[in-house]
Amino acid sequence: MHLTTLARHALSRGRTPADTYALLARRTRKPLPSARAVCLALTIPLAETTRRLNDCYDALLADPRPDSETDTGELLEALGVFDIPKSLTDTELAIVDLFITAVDAMGGIRPGHQHGLQRWFTTGNLTTAYLSLTAARPMPRTGDPALYWATLVTAGELLTTTHHSEIRIKYALAHCRTRAARAART
Repeated sequence: MHLTTLARHALSRGRTPADTYALLARRTRKPLPSARAVCLALTIPLAETTRRLNDCYDALLADPRPDSETDTGELLEALGVFDIPKSLTDTELAIVDLFITAVDAMGGIRPGHQHGLQRWFTTGNLTTAYLSLTAARPMPRTGDPALYWATLVTAGELLTTTHHSEIRIKYALAHCRTRAARAART
């Protein structure tokens, strides 16, 4: 049976992408084709699949340890290798651009936070990205608080006009407006 077909079947039976990878990798002893099959079964385009797998090949797929298929699958999932990209509307793309401006205005960001934001942008989870940024703060020495908070106000206003709008965004937007007003006075 073709690996991608087997992956589709396992996913249709409720297996997670990590579990599906582990099943295929145990069966074939071929980690790269197994990971590729899961991505293709999830309808991730081949070019994007290739890019993602090239990024993690040396660390995870080139020389696997025996009986590490489950751990490797979970790592691939945590790294976002199996994230299904969402096509964003023009408004959503504008919001992502504002988020990137806000990240630049932070003056520095932890790698884990950056990774999470990238995954949320890829999957279109803009509400979570916004709430994450509104809970963070610009760096005292290198950040630009006025630009940071003003940019998040603009992003929040755009988010409230989309289907993503929910009460948490309205509260976060109010928080950003307060912070922006304070930052403008200093």
